[in-house]
Amino acid sequence: MKPHDLKLRRDKPANPGPLYRPAEVAKILRCSEWWVKEQARNDRIPFAWIGGSYRFTDEHVAEIIRLFERRPATAVPPQRETPAPRRSRSETAAPAVQLKARRPRRTRNAGEGSSLAA
Repeated sequence: MKPHDLKLRRDKPANPGPLYRPAEVAKILRCSEWWVKEQARNDRIPFAWIGGSYRFTDEHVAEIIRLFERRPATAVPPQRETPAPRRSRSETAAPAVQLKARRPRRTRNAGEGSSLAA
């Protein structure tokens, strides 16, 4: 690139608009600030790193929404006409096993003598 290509172009505005902090983006997206920072830290969402902290523009927020947007499948699977028969709990559950508690370790080791005794 030539040096004159690096200068700001006059046809584009130099001010990108307001810069939002992670807490403000979290409030807009109705999620936690931790989630916003974690996604930025793992390079899953766009951000600007200014002054040692994450900053987001309106464009970044719109892109985050687009990245995590889910659309329904184009073809909807047909619904079954008759539902599958349900199994009762007694058919699926294993028989109950009686559990027996072990003696606490301190009482098991008490008879062997302690290495802490002088």
